[in-house]
Amino acid sequence: MRGATRVRWAACAVAVALAATACGGGGGSGGGSGANGIVSSSWGDPQNPLEPANTNEVQGGKVLDMVFRGLVRYDPKTGEAKNEIAQSIESKDSQNFTVKIKDNWTFSNGEKVTATSFVDAWNYGAALKNNQKNAYFFGYIDGYDKVHPDTGSASATTLSGLKVVDDTTFTVKLAQKFSLWPDTLGYAAFVPLPKAFYTDHAAWLSKPIGNGPYTIEKYAKGSSMSLRKWNDYPGTDKAQNGGIDLKVYTDNNTAYTDLTAGNLDLVDDVPASQLKNVKADLGGRYINTPAGIIQTLAFPFYVQAWDTPDAAKVRQGLSMAINRDQITNQIFQKTRTPATDWTSPVLGADGGFKKGLCGSPCEYDKAAAKKLIDEGGGIPGGQLKISYNADTGSHKEWVDAVCNSINNVMGNNKACVGAPIGTFADFRSQVSSQKLTGAWRAGWQMDYPLIQNFLQPLYYTNASSNDGKWSDKKFDDLVDKANAESDKAKAVGIFQDAEKVLADQMPVIPLWYQNGSAGYSDRVENVSLNPFSVPVYNQIKVK
Repeated sequence: MRGATRVRWAACAVAVALAATACGGGGGSGGGSGANGIVSSSWGDPQNPLEPANTNEVQGGKVLDMVFRGLVRYDPKTGEAKNEIAQSIESKDSQNFTVKIKDNWTFSNGEKVTATSFVDAWNYGAALKNNQKNAYFFGYIDGYDKVHPDTGSASATTLSGLKVVDDTTFTVKLAQKFSLWPDTLGYAAFVPLPKAFYTDHAAWLSKPIGNGPYTIEKYAKGSSMSLRKWNDYPGTDKAQNGGIDLKVYTDNNTAYTDLTAGNLDLVDDVPASQLKNVKADLGGRYINTPAGIIQTLAFPFYVQAWDTPDAAKVRQGLSMAINRDQITNQIFQKTRTPATDWTSPVLGADGGFKKGLCGSPCEYDKAAAKKLIDEGGGIPGGQLKISYNADTGSHKEWVDAVCNSINNVMGNNKACVGAPIGTFADFRSQVSSQKLTGAWRAGWQMDYPLIQNFLQPLYYTNASSNDGKWSDKKFDDLVDKANAESDKAKAVGIFQDAEKVLADQMPVIPLWYQNGSAGYSDRVENVSLNPFSVPVYNQIKVK
């Protein structure tokens, strides 16, 4: 769930913004060379202060990934969840877990990382009074409904499901069985926090103290942040450079210009307008790799006309009317891949991705599309309006292309129109408050590499990011059954059965999987993006 410039697409995930993050610029590349060289990279100011449980967008997430380590870390190549600070996370019943941590970890201020460092942090993140945007990540833990009720005041201050046993052991009781729960713990909301976070909160926010391979040296909001290698970092993934200078841009075209001019080492969001030129400009220093991001079209099931059996045929027909191949080739220069399910290829077969699971409803077929739409009684209201935010990304281009494809199928150039909304904030406000009566651009950037993360937060009844308010008992029951299954392969199969319900009902239309794109200077090497489309900063080397 961390969304590319997202406000809560999450479980983080929220609708994915094909975000621009960049503005100001200039200044030379980072100084020095070799192991002490500084890497300069484009960045966007975080939406919120860098509290781990309050950061659910990618810009703040980039910093947390450098400054913190948790129980689990996702492999930067495969996305596989591997124990980091955790020595073991064990359960006999998929509901009661015992967590044992390694005893050699400290924060950068010298404080020891203990079981209490985790339990206190999770209790803080879950508490209603602390107003943390990622509080719902703790919703699986027993007692969450008491510390963070949907309505009214909290009746407890700590999660009853958390117990400290000793300095290196704590137990967790979940409210229901969730066999894959340990794999979620690489998300930043679950990292430990030092005592200074609570004793001098304002000072901590101005210069966060963590336990990752980098420390924050200074931060000028709206301008830059300097991170430096922590030489005493106890982990195995030590920084291969001297530090990272993050430079704030509000226009990624400006960042790209600085990169090609030699004033910047790394841009991790190549603008769509430069995709035709990027290979000529950068050659082998251009990265285009799959990421855990999917773009979709969502519908308002709180509008009766969209919540009928016949409307499901209309949605399937609209999906078949979209020429995904043509749009991803012509507009996105193959930095998107037509979607054939509701997850992401980065999960792999073992993680739940199944190419073609959507079947014919996700395949372009003019005749079949029009037939289904007509059989369903036509587009509600006679016209499909697709809302999108007009301030970032290339949304207008692809929304117009989707509408042109639908209009061509319907033989009516007004069957579908784009409906721009000025700002991302206003757009998300209208989506989350159920103000829109037509379709809207949506999507998801995974919080953790599990099929569950692509399904439950978005489509389960009353889930945190189910903005369209779709509800289906069969889908819910399959998700519950999958969560309770202790065998991962069987759980994945049940989740895929739940996806087949999505294919039948088409509550959202899957459009395409989004790639991560980046470019870097000839001053640096060993540059890569992880499955979340975030640079693996600690592995970058300065020549």
